[in-house]
Amino acid sequence: MTGARRSRSTEAFFGRRHGKTLRAGQQAAVAALLPGLGIDLSAPPPVTLAALFSAPVEEVRLEIGFGGGEHLHHRAGLMPRAGFIGVEPFVNGMAKLMARLAEEPRDNLRVYGDDATRLLDWLPDASLAGIDLFYPDPWPKKRHWKRRFVGRANLDRFARVLRPGGEFRFASDIDSYVNWTLLACRAHPAFAWKAASAQDWRDPYPGWPGTRYEAKALREGRTPAYLTFLRA
Repeated sequence: MTGARRSRSTEAFFGRRHGKTLRAGQQAAVAALLPGLGIDLSAPPPVTLAALFSAPVEEVRLEIGFGGGEHLHHRAGLMPRAGFIGVEPFVNGMAKLMARLAEEPRDNLRVYGDDATRLLDWLPDASLAGIDLFYPDPWPKKRHWKRRFVGRANLDRFARVLRPGGEFRFASDIDSYVNWTLLACRAHPAFAWKAASAQDWRDPYPGWPGTRYEAKALREGRTPAYLTFLRA
């Protein structure tokens, strides 16, 4: 277990944190639910992450940058025996998820509303069964590529917190970022890409509900890729 270590750097978040003013219902949901669902990094992590959840869970998974929380909420309902941690620094995205949880609660879900690297550095070694990173900001200009979340420092973080055989799943509609991620994971000794055919990255994940970003990409003629890497 690593304890509450300081993040080596904050590669995760360069975007804005606030959008439109929250609606009254969203504000009420945030006030009612976020204090109980948010993870406090000032305390040491539990010996087992299952202790974070009010429901009994057999494994814990992380989604980084959950947007409005559509996929996170769906998957938490699909897999009630798994615990889910969602990270989203964008206040409006967090508010959308809280509003959804006010209508359809999930007792196997916790959230963190700041830089994902801080949470990753807080988590115990080999404590996660999976990490999802879907449609992250591609930072398309070459001078901004260093801001992309996938890089050696964050793959090192993933390798530390994923258990052997754990999954890192990455989806994007931006070819250059897909290739970037393939090259970065291929160069990292902790990750293996097990794709056997083109359908392994063309077909969505089992039980995939889609996301708003994916729908926009498809409308605009971009084809998403769905990559899965296994922790050695």
